[in-house]
Amino acid sequence: MQGLYQFLNENAIYIVMIIVLIVWTGIFFYLMNLDKRMKNIEKEINGDKK
Repeated sequence: MQGLYQFLNENAIYIVMIIVLIVWTGIFFYLMNLDKRMKNIEKEINGDKK
């Protein structure tokens, strides 16, 4: 266990950076999915008006 604690203490900034990267990637994919759904809804609304 001592080796794990030493690894975490020495590389804490990299671990934080990896976690932040994972969070930003999740936000990016969520927004891309949301944009895709919004475009489909806009097409349905515009298609019904014509």
